[in-house]
Amino acid sequence: MNNISSIAFKYRSYTPIPFLILMLIFQKSTPLTLLIGFAVALIGELIRFWGVSWAGSETRTTGGVGGTFLIISGPFAYVRNPLYVGNIMLYLGLGIMSFALFPYLQIVAILFFLVQYYFIVREEEKYLLEKFKDDYRDYCKNVPAFLPRLFPYKNSIIVQPPRNPKAGFRSEKRSLQAFFGISLLLIILWLIRS
Repeated sequence: MNNISSIAFKYRSYTPIPFLILMLIFQKSTPLTLLIGFAVALIGELIRFWGVSWAGSETRTTGGVGGTFLIISGPFAYVRNPLYVGNIMLYLGLGIMSFALFPYLQIVAILFFLVQYYFIVREEEKYLLEKFKDDYRDYCKNVPAFLPRLFPYKNSIIVQPPRNPKAGFRSEKRSLQAFFGISLLLIILWLIRS
């Protein structure tokens, strides 16, 4: 793994923290921003949950890129990186909820995460190409990295693990806690301010 990709992959769970701190410091929520932002963030979290219900806890590793299966089911049939798409929507939704430094903080955050995910995805795709070869090449040819296609990709030859929402929930527990905790904190800050 090259140095930038390795650092981006290893610390990807912590990079949202500076943005969250700025959101809380400069929070200017309104009932409308809280509602719209929560809806956007919730869609992002639902995409993440759908993805981890297929990919499981392998998505939580920090040591290095890996994976047992080439997942092409669920949201992976529409977009190659649904967890990152979900993350971007989640962060954008929380940014809208806070209305902090709007829209500059949100634009900077989206650009930052797109660059971070670019480096992470490059490394992940190198691994997947080595491991799954032509199956992965075909998948990449047919499924976009970040902008979902309209109809699901299908390839009956590629073995898929069973969908496991229970394991997905276990894997997603920290993200759910952070999402609801920050949402609640933003609502409390709005109530105190109004």
